[in-house]
Amino acid sequence: MVQVRAPKRAGDSRVLGVSALAVLLFISIAAAPPAAPVPSRLSVNLRGGQASGARVGIDVWRQRGFAPLAGKRIGLISNLTGRDSRGRLTAQVLRAEPAVELVAIFSPEHGFQGVEEGSVESTSDEASGLPIHSLYGETRRPTGEMLAGLEGLVFDIQDIGTRFYTYATTMAYAMEEAAAHGLPIVVLDRPNPIAGMYVQGPVLDESELSFVGYAPIPLRHGMTMGELARYFNEERGIGADLTVIEATGWRRADWYDATGLQWVNPSPNMRNLAQATLYPAVGPLETTNVSVGRGTDTPFEWFGAPWIDARRLAEELNDADLPGLRFVPRDRTPEASVHAGELCHGVDLILTDRDAFAAGLTAITLAATLHELHGETWEIERFPRLWGRPEVVDQLRSGLSPTEIAAAWQPDLTAFLEIRERYLLYE
Repeated sequence: MVQVRAPKRAGDSRVLGVSALAVLLFISIAAAPPAAPVPSRLSVNLRGGQASGARVGIDVWRQRGFAPLAGKRIGLISNLTGRDSRGRLTAQVLRAEPAVELVAIFSPEHGFQGVEEGSVESTSDEASGLPIHSLYGETRRPTGEMLAGLEGLVFDIQDIGTRFYTYATTMAYAMEEAAAHGLPIVVLDRPNPIAGMYVQGPVLDESELSFVGYAPIPLRHGMTMGELARYFNEERGIGADLTVIEATGWRRADWYDATGLQWVNPSPNMRNLAQATLYPAVGPLETTNVSVGRGTDTPFEWFGAPWIDARRLAEELNDADLPGLRFVPRDRTPEASVHAGELCHGVDLILTDRDAFAAGLTAITLAATLHELHGETWEIERFPRLWGRPEVVDQLRSGLSPTEIAAAWQPDLTAFLEIRERYLLYE
């Protein structure tokens, strides 16, 4: 494999596949000065060009006659995001097809309707009476009892392109159980909504593997669920009888608003593309004593706490000149989650150029600035859980700059990029 590298800002890589033998690796180091913030909390560059007319995996699979599961009794792992390009639920499509027999549904975190918080109970589908087995309740993987009588599994859930979103782990656990029970599994692929050409942030350390981090992949992995399934199956030794049904009409450079597909909230606090874009940068803070906007109308577009000096924080972050971002002081009172009911001082994150935005560098800059301004109050010890690297606490306490910390994770990121190339499906 040939790689061409251009000097960019350490720690964040832009990868664009141009052939089976070549990739362009860009690690951003410089960007034009960000544009002035606009009144809207959305990015000034969040409107895509002409829709590409993407067709998702369920459309393609139906056209192909549902091979290799045609004529079989199947279970579907899905939620409200599992829809065809016309907006029909995948469960509805499969129920209406005589070529397969849908006999069970499995739901991930937030349930089949995608609105529940916390542990989810197993239930039944009102439209069909089929059982809905929760994979975010008493168990997080299909049990032998749930799989009894099935001849195959199908996975169809929209991911958002960030490592610590639990749907990828649910898929991996289903693959493990499919392999253990001798069942084939089909993954119906969908676009990566925050584009597939940006690979950014630290690679998860093996010591930090969990339900919010199944495998050593970066903060922002730039892969689709189908590509992750291929990666997990080989690199983690699952060995499932896996078939990935590719989406069509999607290119790695496409953001979700260029697909022509309907946006359906993947989870209750992921309500638009701006929030999905910012999530890998802001999300790592939420295991600490900082609100990331849950319980407000702008989750992941704002963060704050009662003890933050908002004006000084905004000044420091703007002085950092992070590409594609500006910061504005803003007080909010979250109605849920961390600091619920408390007046919090924090900052709005205004995306000015989502293609320049560097998730990993932004995340570590937020952490370093919080530590510098509020080191005695901010709970730094809890930061590694979603960040994925235990050494980050010592790095921050020793005074390393964000760019120095980013340079330290670059070798692992480069190694991941070389492995990742084997499993990519789209140009």
